[in-house]
Order: sequence, then C-alpha cells, then structure tokens
Amino acid sequence: MMARTLAFDRAHVINGARTVFWSKGFEASSIPELEDATGLSRSSIYNSFGSKRGLFDAAVESYLEEIVRPRLRPLLAAPVKPAAVSEYLSGLAEAFERTESLPANHGCLLINTANAPISEDPEVARIIGEYRAELQSALHRGIIAARPAVDAVQTQMLATAVTGLVVASFTLVRIAPSEAVQLLRTAQLLLDQ
Repeated sequence: MMARTLAFDRAHVINGARTVFWSKGFEASSIPELEDATGLSRSSIYNSFGSKRGLFDAAVESYLEEIVRPRLRPLLAAPVKPAAVSEYLSGLAEAFERTESLPANHGCLLINTANAPISEDPEVARIIGEYRAELQSALHRGIIAARPAVDAVQTQMLATAVTGLVVASFTLVRIAPSEAVQLLRTAQLLLDQ
C-alpha cells in the first residue's frame, strides 16, 4: 500500500498559523487552534513541520519575508529616496491608526516574541536580534538619505533613537495605540530637527 501524499497549500497553512502565533504568542497558541487555522490535523502539522516549534519557525520566516521586509524595502533601495524614512514612519502610524489592521491589533510578532519565554531559546534570540539589527540598518540608511549633512556619529545616534521608538511603538500598540502613534511622531520630530 502506498503512503498518502499530503496535499495542501503550504503558504496558506503557514499564514494561518502565523496569525495565531502573532495574536496569541507561541506558548498560548494551542495545537487545536493551529489545526483550525491551518486546516491540518495534529499529525499533518507534525509530519510537515516536525513540531509546533517547526511551524512557528516557518511562520516567523514568512512574517519577515511577507510583512517586515516589504515595508523596509524602500529604505534598502539604491539609492534611498530622501523621504523614505518619513514614509516608513507615517505608513506605520497609519497602520496603527486603523484598528482593524494586524499591526494595530497584534503589534509585531518578533517584538512580542522577545518578551515571551521562547525568546530564551538561542535560535529565537538570534532571529530577534538580527531583526532588530536589520530594522536599525534600514532606518540608518533612510536617515542618511533624509539628512545627508548630519555627521556619522549623530546619524548613528538618530538611527538608534528612532529604532528604539519604533520598537517601543510596536510594544505599546496593542494596549495604547494613540501612544504608539505618538512615539512614531516623536521619531519623525527627531528627524526633522
């Protein structure tokens, strides 16, 4: 007897799981919830992804590729438009102001994960650290394009401050969206000085 082949849309499954992990976190996401969101049975999840953690890792990778990096792309272009960093900040603020948007409802999957027990796993900590570095590097490029006359030390300080304000805004958006938006506006004010 031949083994049955698994037939499912992998991207659809991962996106369904991503929504569960993004809204509830890794630890609070139950296998039954993941089964409902993905349409897969427990055994299919384990056969396809190895474990709940394997499914989470796939969800994080899709989050980076489909959510984070497209938003950062204008800051990584060659050349970066002078308005790119302002457009990034205002676009994020607009997303936070739309109460139905995923960022407004759930913040950032990786920032949320940084505050969860799973962040103690060295691989998860590495991914979160690389995400923060990627964010800061992109913002740094945007600041250089927006303020070319500013010296390198001050540009780096601005990039660090703006990155901190963006991270803080993601942390606050679920509980205090107006404060999260204000943090992004503060980042813009720093750039405009």
